[in-house]
Amino acid sequence: MSTQISAGRIDRGAVLPASAALPDPAGQVIGTVRASDSERERAVDLLNKAFAEGRLTAEEHDARVERAYRARTRPELLALSADLPVTPSSATPGHAETSADASRRTNSLAVVALVCSVIPGLPQLAAIVLAVASLRQIRRTGDRGTALAATALALATIGPLLAVLFVLL
Repeated sequence: MSTQISAGRIDRGAVLPASAALPDPAGQVIGTVRASDSERERAVDLLNKAFAEGRLTAEEHDARVERAYRARTRPELLALSADLPVTPSSATPGHAETSADASRRTNSLAVVALVCSVIPGLPQLAAIVLAVASLRQIRRTGDRGTALAATALALATIGPLLAVLFVLL
C-alpha cells in the first residue's frame, strides 16, 4: 500500500516511512498543521511570562518572540517553549498565599471609613466608629482593608485634635 498524503492529510491505513510525521487523531499530519494567529499570541504570552519570571534574558526573549511571529507550523511554536515549564510559577505551591490574597475582597466599611475621615466635622466622628467596626470585621472574616481602616482611624482622630489645638492657640 502506498502512502497518500495530500494537502496535509493522510488516508487511513496508509503506511508511512519511519521518518514521516505522525498524524493526529483527525488524520492531520502534525508537522504540517499551520499555526493560527491566536496560537502565536499564546506562545508570545508564555514567552513574556517566562521573561518576567527571569527564565529568559532580554536577547533570548526578543529572538524567540520574533521566531514566534514568523512560525508557520505548530511544531515551530512548540520548539520555542520546549525548555520552559508548562505551569507558570504563580501556580506553584509557594505562591498559594498570593493567589488567595488576590481573591479576598476589600472590606467596604474600611473604604467608607477612609472617605469619611477626610471630611471635616461629624463625618470624622463617624469614621472613627466605622474604622473600629471594620477592623473587627476584617479580623473575623479575613477581608483585605486593614491598612485602609488604620489610616481612616488615624486621620479621623488626628483631624479633630489638630482643629482643637488650632482653636486654642
